[in-house]
Amino acid sequence: MPEPWWKSAVIYQIYPRSFADTGGDGVGDLRGIADHLDHLAWLGVDAIWLSPIYPSPMADFGYDVSDYCDIDPTFGTLADFDDLLERAHAAAIKVIVDWVPNHTSDQHPWFVEARSSRQAPKRDWYVWRDGDPATPPNNWRAAFSDEPAWTWDAATEQWYLRLFLAEQPDLNWANPEVVEAMHGVLRFWLDRGVDGFRMDVIHALGKDPALPDWPDELAGIPASALNDHESTHGILRDLRRLLDGYPGDRMMVGEVYLLSTAKVAKYYGAGDELHLAFNFPPLYAPWEAGPWKKRIDRTFEELDPIGAWPTWVLSNHDNPRHRTRYGGSEARARAAAVLLLTMRGTPFLFQGEEFGLEDAVIPPERVVDPGGRDGCRAPIPWTADADHGWSGRDPWLPWPPEPDARNAATLAADSQSILHLYRRLLALRRASPALRLGSWQALEAGPDTLAYRRAAGDDERVVILNYGDAPIAIEGSAADTARRLVVQVASDGRGEGRLFDGTVAGSAAVVLGKGET
Repeated sequence: MPEPWWKSAVIYQIYPRSFADTGGDGVGDLRGIADHLDHLAWLGVDAIWLSPIYPSPMADFGYDVSDYCDIDPTFGTLADFDDLLERAHAAAIKVIVDWVPNHTSDQHPWFVEARSSRQAPKRDWYVWRDGDPATPPNNWRAAFSDEPAWTWDAATEQWYLRLFLAEQPDLNWANPEVVEAMHGVLRFWLDRGVDGFRMDVIHALGKDPALPDWPDELAGIPASALNDHESTHGILRDLRRLLDGYPGDRMMVGEVYLLSTAKVAKYYGAGDELHLAFNFPPLYAPWEAGPWKKRIDRTFEELDPIGAWPTWVLSNHDNPRHRTRYGGSEARARAAAVLLLTMRGTPFLFQGEEFGLEDAVIPPERVVDPGGRDGCRAPIPWTADADHGWSGRDPWLPWPPEPDARNAATLAADSQSILHLYRRLLALRRASPALRLGSWQALEAGPDTLAYRRAAGDDERVVILNYGDAPIAIEGSAADTARRLVVQVASDGRGEGRLFDGTVAGSAAVVLGKGET
């Protein structure tokens, strides 16, 4: 049987508000995404993941959903979505949509009915507890603040659980009616032809019915980063059976925000739960060889024995961009691109990585996100023009640094730009069985280095990264590759095809292939 598409794919995350605007309101939309599919096809990505596009009051910018089966007018219409889906598929690009199953908006009709009275038919669709207005039911904390994970509803004199904002009440997945309704949501989008789902905070769905206090040493950690209840796995197995009933290898990748790779591994089940799970410890690794080796080793130690396929992420809509985290160095950003796109597993790119973008500086008067994530969500510059390819008004957030130079048009015109490096790496990955699905073996190359061999049949690639700032001569078990032909050089791309001289520049990486000695 051929391997499913998502194992060898490179998936590109789009934050629609910030990708491209065609409506002139300063907010990105679905037509803007459709108009830039040519960029994504040229770049070589296999799939796009759309952050939420559903109707929403936007308290959490779409992660507070008020209707799971429609499109927010900010982004367009269902017809616009269908057009985008059709055009993406025509370009051989699959489409994954974000699904937010843990909570709805407090404006969702389900919750409006649920809070209307204690006897409301949908009351038990959410998590309610008795108590007095001054004492939350337990010591759980909400994300993004030091508030309790509970909000008092004065009209019905009960608390409702909300692991995030007060405007995001948690659904009660122990209620079969909730399960049926949410399965219906998935079928709605699957029937339209989507290729899969990114499932938001999926590990939080099942909760201990007793809702016990956390131990004192954990009480200050957001409950959303602690919840890990066994009942979630039955929920996931049901979701998996639903997706497996559709043709075309429909997939689900889960946001499992548990900073333990061993815990993340459980959400693959016995090959019957998530297809892929985000493993975030590598995302928080500094630009140092030692921590990266540990994170990679832990990933394979936990996932290989159960036959689970890893994911790799350097940036996303919830965290500072990796170039910013790694000190602002473009050389490091180039080397990181080599790492991301040559690892064994499925890489996820975040829009603008290919431009080497850093986080925008957001002045206090323009801060809008309750979680402080505006910087990484800055709009994408497409041209060097004053509006950078957007239509009219200033965008909803300030531009990232250097938009006159770090835009698609300017970088595409420079064959040595970081944009072209990403394109070469994606083409190399697609052409190499070793890089798509091959084995992974650690090699020794000296201090401040990470080196590994990827192999599949006769195809073999060796990757060496130098995390230090000075050039380094390769030694150890990677030294026997010193006569192999260079396939990629992260520093500037020049010299590809020549014989490797045994050194790697500071903050750089090489990918080596077989060749004459």
